[in-house]
Amino acid sequence: MLKGLHHIAIICSDYERSKRFYTEVLGLKIIREVYRLERRSYKLDLALNGYYVIELFSFPDPPERVSGPEAAGLRHLAFAVSNLEQAIAHLNTYNVKPEPVRVDPYTGRRFTFFTDPDGLPLELYEA
Repeated sequence: MLKGLHHIAIICSDYERSKRFYTEVLGLKIIREVYRLERRSYKLDLALNGYYVIELFSFPDPPERVSGPEAAGLRHLAFAVSNLEQAIAHLNTYNVKPEPVRVDPYTGRRFTFFTDPDGLPLELYEA
């Protein structure tokens, strides 16, 4: 029935700050950017390695979301990387400080977490 993951939608509190983070820091490419006047909202479609992955939305005064790491709902987004040290060094050049590196006890793969400008948990997973 399912063919694959189409996209992930993220609502941000500061559109320009989040746009810079996802494009400059994480390197996602802009597919299209639309301002929807009737909703006073931007919609930014972003691609990773040519695949549409994230819709970044802005809305006026979005409500805060629960930030507890074990709250019900989407827990985090994980991105595969080939070299975890290089990815961490890249984040550090943008003053993004990931957590200490951990090892997945089931796969033996290394990973770390960091957050986007709104505190959304993101993971780098060495694959």
